Amino acid sequence: MTQANQQTRRELILEGLDCANCANKIERGVQKIDGITSCSVNFANLTMVMEFPADQEENLLSQVTNVVRKLEPGVKVIDKRPTKQQPHGDEHSHEHGHSHEHGRDHGHEHGQEHSHEHGHDHGHDHGSGGVWNKTLIARLIGGAALTGAAWAMPEGIPSTLVFAAAYLLIGWDVVFQALRNISRGQVFDEFFLMSIATIGAFLIGEYPEAVGVMLFYQVGELLQSVAVNRSRRSIQSLLAIRPDYANLVTAGGEKKVSPEEIQTGDLILIKPGERVPLDGIVREGRSFLDTSALTGESVPREVEAGGAVLSGSINGNGLLKVEVTKVFAESTATKILELVQNASANKAKTEQFMTRFARYYTPFVVITALLLAVIPPLVVSGAEFSDWVYRALIFLVISCPCALVVSVPLGFFGGIGAASKEGILVKGSNYLEALNNAAYVVFDKTGTLTKGVFQVEKIAPASFYSEEELLTYAAYAEAYSSHPIAISIRERFGKEIRTEELANYDEISGHGVQVTVSGKRVLAGNAKLMDREGIVRQEVDSIGTVVHLAIEGAYAGYLSIADQVKDDSAEAIRELKRMGIRKTVMLTGDSRRVGEAVAAKLGLDEVRTELLPADKVKEIERIEAEKAPHEKILFVGDGINDTPVLARADVGIAMGGLGSDAAIEAADIVIMTDQPSKLPKAIALARRTRRIVMQNILFALGVKAIFLTLGAFGIATMWEAVFSDVGVTLLAVLNSMRVLRTRNL
Repeated sequence: MTQANQQTRRELILEGLDCANCANKIERGVQKIDGITSCSVNFANLTMVMEFPADQEENLLSQVTNVVRKLEPGVKVIDKRPTKQQPHGDEHSHEHGHSHEHGRDHGHEHGQEHSHEHGHDHGHDHGSGGVWNKTLIARLIGGAALTGAAWAMPEGIPSTLVFAAAYLLIGWDVVFQALRNISRGQVFDEFFLMSIATIGAFLIGEYPEAVGVMLFYQVGELLQSVAVNRSRRSIQSLLAIRPDYANLVTAGGEKKVSPEEIQTGDLILIKPGERVPLDGIVREGRSFLDTSALTGESVPREVEAGGAVLSGSINGNGLLKVEVTKVFAESTATKILELVQNASANKAKTEQFMTRFARYYTPFVVITALLLAVIPPLVVSGAEFSDWVYRALIFLVISCPCALVVSVPLGFFGGIGAASKEGILVKGSNYLEALNNAAYVVFDKTGTLTKGVFQVEKIAPASFYSEEELLTYAAYAEAYSSHPIAISIRERFGKEIRTEELANYDEISGHGVQVTVSGKRVLAGNAKLMDREGIVRQEVDSIGTVVHLAIEGAYAGYLSIADQVKDDSAEAIRELKRMGIRKTVMLTGDSRRVGEAVAAKLGLDEVRTELLPADKVKEIERIEAEKAPHEKILFVGDGINDTPVLARADVGIAMGGLGSDAAIEAADIVIMTDQPSKLPKAIALARRTRRIVMQNILFALGVKAIFLTLGAFGIATMWEAVFSDVGVTLLAVLNSMRVLRTRNL
């Protein structure tokens, strides 16, 4: 692929973005730039993710900065790329020439002054946002005091001037922003609506209401900012797994370095209480790891030499020396951060619809308000022009769609955050929404519903031997084999094998092993080995692999070894059926006998066995043909051979703990704990997220419909109009934050 055709992905921080309408304006504006393939602005975590041709990077980033500066001068664009000076990708990456600070390289402090210069440039939640909030509070108190004084004065020019002073002190930034946006051709936003409504109220002599409405609006904006920031902090706390440093072991001793500098094969020290910076294998030491940030599992996991550690987990009480197996960019913590932070790029249909709705809804209401002010006084006898202008102004205030534009994406982002807290990584709100329509859940077997680890299930000795004796002979016979069956027998034996007692070891291909143990000839293998040697064996009905043993030419018994079903698999299937999933299916490459036995044990509706990866895709397509158009197929798998099916299903779900990198990459959702029981929890979370989002939509539209009607008939006042805007937005944001609670799912 040439550089001209190669697409690059870039994430920018939009510092000072405190308005959902502004986020939508920026997204639409950047998407219009020639060369930008895709753009998604995430209001919840202040980021913009774009894709564009790699060879146009410098030019396009400059254009993007200019567009943002034109649309929202108070929003500062910061390149998130890591640099040598700032290895963690923190905020200001100037090395690439993209300080993106509105053409200024004067540093962060100056940029902050600029973003706050115009007051309501959404500076409530970043940098010196606390100072800004205090300034706004002081203005509101001063404005309220002036309003009280003007109210107490007799009507006349002095009281009007004091009301005007109070209005300017409280709302000058809103009016200024409205004028500036109008000069750029951006008319229909909340600044325009509030300015035209309150100035109109002034012109018809409703001074107290004009000032009071602006005061209430600013207080509401302040409270909304606090609520949104709380939600952001809750979500960002989930992303606090990023390690700050690594203790590299060098010839000269220990050295603290950035995780990006570490290479595979390097040795690092992880001290008690430190966060694991990179994935690796423990070479020395023993400790307990808190993996709750990755998996949602509250019980610490014990690790010792030979055990794997995942970046992002926290070391408990022991000192660990770890050999790094993945560079920082490929580590678990980095992958989780990318998945959660970039999830907003894949927006749910509900989210996309609400954005489009708000774009057409506001101009429609403004035109309706204009007609409401002009037509009735002309056609209705006795209609007062000032009365209908007042009604139109109320109509305008009510029309602002902030509650919808803020709460819907915040609800979905909260759902993704809540899922990640449970060890379920969702790569986009569209996949979270798709879980609501899950009708068919299709599982791989090995590593998904079963542990993928063989264990001795049964030891059945002949009458002359005990279970312990038979197991001992089997373990010694399998002493040199690396086959998983042999390993499982040695693990069950659990003692040291004295190899000096072994002689004449001979592995018989496709049959088993012949060996002398303590002077006795031992045969260990399948039924074909017994038949070949003329040994009368026991017929065994087992779904596992059977290892027969013969000692000194006489049958000694058998061991049954099988893959173990995961502890929570049966419960997961039961819960899925309780939730109304139409059909649960298992696809496996295993034999029919084994597959059907596992399916019966778990209560699955259907099983297909002896399948190649291509056959699994065909089975998904068969189910696709029988399902309804709105129904979704979920496929859950873990291996490289599951990658085509994960990509083909409506929603691909990978087991992320032991699953292959290819499967995790191809999946839309990753279950970090490898527990099938997390799947019903993910569906429950998706349903609750949609329920809360729909509550917000219906609540906001319902309240607005009521107040628009009341306003048109002259029943609602300005105060009630502002409640229907700011109050509803605040309540919707607070409702969205409920998504973050994961108890009682």
